[in-house]
Amino acid sequence: MEVVGEDGVVTSIGLGVEFVDAVLERSVRTGLDRIEQALREAVVSDDDFVADVARYLIDAGGKRFRPLVTALAAHFGDPERPEVTTSAVVVELTHLATLYHDDVMDEATVRRGTPSANSRWDNTVAILTGDFLFSRASDLLADLGPYAVRLQARTFGRLVTGQIRETVGPRDGADPIDHYLAVLADKTGSLIATAAEFGAHFAGADPRVIDQLRVYGEQIGVAFQLSDDILDIASETVQSGKTPGTDLREGVPTLPVLYALRSTEPATERLRALVSHPLVDDAEHAEALDLLRSSAALDEARATLAAYADRARATLADLPDVPARSALEALTDIVIARTG
Repeated sequence: MEVVGEDGVVTSIGLGVEFVDAVLERSVRTGLDRIEQALREAVVSDDDFVADVARYLIDAGGKRFRPLVTALAAHFGDPERPEVTTSAVVVELTHLATLYHDDVMDEATVRRGTPSANSRWDNTVAILTGDFLFSRASDLLADLGPYAVRLQARTFGRLVTGQIRETVGPRDGADPIDHYLAVLADKTGSLIATAAEFGAHFAGADPRVIDQLRVYGEQIGVAFQLSDDILDIASETVQSGKTPGTDLREGVPTLPVLYALRSTEPATERLRALVSHPLVDDAEHAEALDLLRSSAALDEARATLAAYADRARATLADLPDVPARSALEALTDIVIARTG
């Protein structure tokens, strides 16, 4: 996150979002520091092994995208309220818990550049650690009251529904692309929407502002996942946090692949044949990556990403003209720019 102060000095605190307001920068940095400290305190346990495993993915790093959204949304009210920090920790604990579970379901071996918890220990330990993090999130929720408990329950319902729908796949006759985007809205968009709603609500923002920020959160959440889909194909580096082409090798049908499979053009026949199954062969994997990078399917995926980003920006247009609105606009821009 690049921050431009009044003296023109640029500092960096994360995702590449530009702040033109030095006061906002200091406040967001302080808020994120509080959230990080509270996150680590939330996973403390009398059992050293439990504490080590629960802290494993926290120590591995991560973008902390959801706490950032909470911190920025809180600047439409009073960001110093302690409930803002607590609610951000609830969201991040929930996110981390789903990662432990996802890696078991996906049989993943790497997470954030380190061995995944299920490969470092085993599936049972990883599943139970995710459950432990959910329990800590629930404990914090109790202090936030019925509003937060109900919102978290509804969000968790969407997370689980999205995972089930992803596991089962689209029903007969359903559009695979519509199905995929709906899964992303549930699995990724819903929790980021809640991150925004928590920040604004507990900061005492106007109800209309809270509603708009919730919509923004869901749209930017889907956009953020779509940008990861595109990076998995287009990036020559580990910019997305994993080796390029990982989804392709594992046969995960992300949006560029779904657009390729939908094509009926004779010129895409070879590409369709390649991406219709996991690409464990190195030569076929490299060929498919090359074909996808120059395909209309990748352009279609970029256009879909841009559409979600545009909808996210549109929800910001009527918000109060405060520095946090500009920062959220910049956050939207960086989600697009990271795929360029």
